Amino acid sequence: MRPTGKLHLGHYHGVLKNWVKLQHEFECFFFVADWHALTTNYDDPSGIEQSVWDMVIDWLAAGVNPGSSTMFIQSQVPEHAELHLLLSMITPLGWLERIPTFKDQQEKLREKDLATYGFLGYPLLQSADILVYRAGKVPVGADQVSHVEITREIARRFNHIYGREPGFEEQAEGAIVKMGKKNAKLYRALKKRYQEEGDMEALETARALLKEQQNISLGDRERLYGYIEGGGKVILPEPQPLLTPESRLPGLDGQKMSKSYNNYIGLREEPDSVARKVRTMQTDPQRVRRTDPGEPEKCPVWGMHKIYSDADTQEWVQNGCRSAGIGCLDCKKPVIDAIVEEQRPLHERAREYEGNPDLVHSILQEGREHARDAARDTLEEVRAAMGLHHR
Repeated sequence: MRPTGKLHLGHYHGVLKNWVKLQHEFECFFFVADWHALTTNYDDPSGIEQSVWDMVIDWLAAGVNPGSSTMFIQSQVPEHAELHLLLSMITPLGWLERIPTFKDQQEKLREKDLATYGFLGYPLLQSADILVYRAGKVPVGADQVSHVEITREIARRFNHIYGREPGFEEQAEGAIVKMGKKNAKLYRALKKRYQEEGDMEALETARALLKEQQNISLGDRERLYGYIEGGGKVILPEPQPLLTPESRLPGLDGQKMSKSYNNYIGLREEPDSVARKVRTMQTDPQRVRRTDPGEPEKCPVWGMHKIYSDADTQEWVQNGCRSAGIGCLDCKKPVIDAIVEEQRPLHERAREYEGNPDLVHSILQEGREHARDAARDTLEEVRAAMGLHHR
């Protein structure tokens, strides 16, 4: 996530709640993309450091757990930059120029000079961010799937160019033997089914079998992934997009909640401020007077009720609004109460971390070391494949 400072409820419902869930289902790496911030804010980096701090506190307040995931700052893991450089040697220029967000961002940010190498190359840096951990899945919204797709293409190109190591088949056959007779026999049968019959189920079963093997190295495992697929060694596995459920939380004006629209409620907004913002929210324009009936579907507050209210409250709102049985302030009160209640534990956790900055720094340092260990393993294989394994 790019460091944009303190987060809002749109971030919480659109991203952070999903992260909190994913950290218990996968090995997760969550990092602050401060280099990415420089691709568009290179001319004024003064706010980046504070934005990084505020955002990390918000992550921790939201329940991202350093005991269940790896949290770190991108620029403190230089392997991201090295892999970005190495991948730039094989990435065609046209691939970067055709990324949909490249021209879109240039159009949106016309006031900035974005004719820079860094801005053109930021999708490749994103690819390096993913591939350096050999990630299997990348949680993204639908508008970011193209970035995962170019990452897959880059990994495929890299493996095609560098994956055919000398003696590949002999090494793959040797790795099969290490699996033991029973598993070796099963692997060979699955390989035959996939390569001769195109049986995708056999391919998935073989991948699962390899994932469970404890007596072969990571290199052998990747070698055998490539062997069954009829290619070379898979040095950089192709990641898959893991679509994030789209946030349905509207802003105060009914548009998407965004700082640029100034229609947001902060993740750690004070209760009085939450109440003031919700009370002044736009409502159905047909309800000019208290006695005028309204239509909830035309009111931004109803969008909040769909997130925060139970079925009984939603029915009360539907009936009361359409019959003018309740006023707009009556309708808003349950939303205010629900937001304040949701934010209470976030405030408590944030105060704990803000009062102990050394703890936050140690979390980030520990995350950095874990991330670097994983990234070094990848770079070691990448350097060797590219002829850079000097003694």
